[in-house]
Amino acid sequence: MISMPLTFYNRPGLVAYLTCGDPDLATTRAIILAAIEAGVDVIELGVPFSDPVADGPVIQRASERALKHGTSLAQVLTLASEIRQQAQSTGLIVFSYLNPILRMGLDKFCKVARAAGVDGALVTDLPVEEAGQYLQAMRTYDLAPVFLASPTSPEERLKRIAAGSRGFVYAVSRTGVTGQRQQLAEDARKLVKRLRRVTKLPIALGFGISSAEQFAEVGEFADVVVVGSAIVETVERNPGREARAVGEFVRKLLAARPSQLATAL
Repeated sequence: MISMPLTFYNRPGLVAYLTCGDPDLATTRAIILAAIEAGVDVIELGVPFSDPVADGPVIQRASERALKHGTSLAQVLTLASEIRQQAQSTGLIVFSYLNPILRMGLDKFCKVARAAGVDGALVTDLPVEEAGQYLQAMRTYDLAPVFLASPTSPEERLKRIAAGSRGFVYAVSRTGVTGQRQQLAEDARKLVKRLRRVTKLPIALGFGISSAEQFAEVGEFADVVVVGSAIVETVERNPGREARAVGEFVRKLLAARPSQLATAL
């Protein structure tokens, strides 16, 4: 496992989301290793869920495909263990809805995740106000909880989100579901500025970032960029060459990053 908070030596850092099991777990493993080789800092291991209300159509389709193969949280954690054996310095974050974790059992989930070499988790439908038991279990097993902050979050809620998070804080660029957008809302820049007043953790911005130009734009004001739907769509559009296509896409994104090394955050 790597240290928390996560250290991003290049700015902006890149977090890549993948729906595990799409099109199958062996291919997901190959895609993740290709993304890591291309320079990704953190992998979000998406656990497929039957009712992904926070996700747009691209990730919904990916979840449906993964569930048809029976992909489970337990299999995602096994995959994490396999990835960790080959990638010691890349962050691994489980990205899940709460239901699969509750079905496994909160304590068991944290114990297995820790043993697998997972660094933390983002439970997309668990508000920080209701996360007391979850936070306690995460602390017990030295896992980093990551919470979502949105442009509509009031100041007091941002403080609670910042206090509850480790590793980084995930700022949502806009309200609504995941998915690619042609333009980034000005609200995103304002949200990052507000979060900087309440935390010293790296701030990651996601939801809607899909191009090298947007990656560079976000890097002007956020520490980390999260790319999800664009990667999942790359997988969908390149049957038989998914890993190579994702590696090429990641390299294209990172080519927009300033070449000089930044001070570790």
